[in-house]
Amino acid sequence: MKRRTLDVVFSVGGIALAGLLLVLGLVMSGNANFAKGYVKNQLSQQNITFPTRDALTAEEQKSACLVNFAGLPLTTGKQAECYANDFIGLHVKSVADGQTYADLGAPQSALRAKVATALTANDPALPALQKQLADVTTQRETLFKGETLRGLLLTSFGFSVFGVKGGQVATVAYIVAALLALLSIAGFGHAIKTPKDKAFAAPELRHVNGKSDDKQLTGV
Repeated sequence: MKRRTLDVVFSVGGIALAGLLLVLGLVMSGNANFAKGYVKNQLSQQNITFPTRDALTAEEQKSACLVNFAGLPLTTGKQAECYANDFIGLHVKSVADGQTYADLGAPQSALRAKVATALTANDPALPALQKQLADVTTQRETLFKGETLRGLLLTSFGFSVFGVKGGQVATVAYIVAALLALLSIAGFGHAIKTPKDKAFAAPELRHVNGKSDDKQLTGV
């Protein structure tokens, strides 16, 4: 094969691959921008604002992100993660000594049964049981709201991560596409400078007494 032909083939292939990577980069950039804008739009509609620094409790001040985002509106995925884990998560743990909404289901059902029995039997312990049931019900409702909001915020954070990863892929695709394009241009330049009749990896013939020694070709 002619060396010039080989240069042209590789250069054309490089340009084609660079074009594909450019398209990939544009698609991933579009996805990244969509994810970023969508997350910001959805979080902004919640009108959540981080507590100011002077309003943070001693326990909350141990969180670096709560201190950094103090007083700011919640509009990004990283802020959503911080608010969900370090603010809501902290307060949810203090509602029922670390128990969750699901954990309180059995105690609530048991208290309802006791209240029903006490009501039928005219048990003097009825007021105390009703108070216990009311307390557990309040705790469970609080946990349900807190855990639901926490889950929604973490979902927004997870969606934003896909956007960040998409942006990183786009950056890599742009860099590789640019390198391929430069190498392809260099290949075209080399093809222009290469003589038309120059072959690629042509065998060298030795000359002995003015005659060609073609042992390499014939194997003799």
